[in-house]
Amino acid sequence: HVQLVESGGGSLQAGGAHRLSCVASRVSNDRHSGYCMAWFRQAPGKEREGVAAIASDGSTRYADSVKGRFTISKDNAKNTLDLQMNSLKPEDTAIYYCASGGERHWGPYNYWGQGTQVTVS
Repeated sequence: HVQLVESGGGSLQAGGAHRLSCVASRVSNDRHSGYCMAWFRQAPGKEREGVAAIASDGSTRYADSVKGRFTISKDNAKNTLDLQMNSLKPEDTAIYYCASGGERHWGPYNYWGQGTQVTVS
């Protein structure tokens, strides 16, 4: 089992930059899990959506709404996953979730963090 803990959420200003971090207890290496990691988010009244994802080969995917503004990165030695968010917009307000054990960039994912609230105004 992999435990994921997100940090870095808070109340942020539109136009600003901020970084979210996620620490994994270990790399998912279950026989039925993949090696992708990702950030998802869920805004009030909306479904959870993929924000950014990264595979074991370093290839990345981004939602159209964050392309050019957000950057996903990982540190394999530290088992961490970061999301650098620039040019923040109020519509980025959501609970952000870290996910691991994905078979493909956009999942499905086996492990999820508890989420961290990001509010942009």
